Amino acid sequence: QVQLVQSGGGFVQAGGSLRLSCAASGTRGSINAIDWYRQIPGQQRELVASTTDVGSTYYADSVKGRFSISRDNAKNTVYLQMNSLKPEDTAVYYCMTIISYRDYWGQGAQVTVSS
Repeated sequence: QVQLVQSGGGFVQAGGSLRLSCAASGTRGSINAIDWYRQIPGQQRELVASTTDVGSTYYADSVKGRFSISRDNAKNTVYLQMNSLKPEDTAVYYCMTIISYRDYWGQGAQVTVSS
């Protein structure tokens, strides 16, 4: 059974940094593409960053230059490094992957940025 377990998040002042982790288990080999979404209460989930199995990356304009994705295949873990955080980055962050046409989500991590 595929599971994505998130860690990281928390409370930080504007300009600070946080790192989110998304560890996969139950996969056949290293996890392939991972998407990072965030959701503000009352709003739709927003795709903020993604990485493919060949290392291509995508970043939303709102986080470009501040967020970066990395992966440790030995740990089957993908990281989202968030720098220069802004209050508008406050949200619950989720990692997601699709395996065999089914999507799997992490449990979410609250990120709160104070001004």
